Amino acid sequence: MSNDENNLGTCPVDRGLMRVGDRWSMLVLRDIERGLTRYEQLRTSLGIAPNILSRRLSALADAGLIEKRRYSQRPPRDEYLLTDAGRDFLPILMAIGAWGRKYNGAGTLSRHIDDETGEAVRPVVVDANTGAPIGSRPLRFEVPG
Repeated sequence: MSNDENNLGTCPVDRGLMRVGDRWSMLVLRDIERGLTRYEQLRTSLGIAPNILSRRLSALADAGLIEKRRYSQRPPRDEYLLTDAGRDFLPILMAIGAWGRKYNGAGTLSRHIDDETGEAVRPVVVDANTGAPIGSRPLRFEVPG
């Protein structure tokens, strides 16, 4: 185990938040999922300062959530695409969105629509072992060691 891994501790929430724990990073991932893959598209959509966006894109790439792909040599231009780790984060974003809709949902809000049914997606986080929604059954917290 490397020294960096030793310093991360045993909490997977902390480890995850170290990768995507700020608002801008999560919004960048959201917009890339929506098809906004180029720097200017992201900057315009988010209304974010260029230096902040550049730092977030670099951090997300370093964390393995996005990859940078060159689409123009002259002038040099890149687009940003989700990796498997980035795609695996999308359900978390949808769960955060559902929570935000429930507790901060005044006004008009965007939503995801299932193409096959035409219905709004209503994300629920479940335990893959039991199928039970998280929060519906008693759980115990265990620290290794």
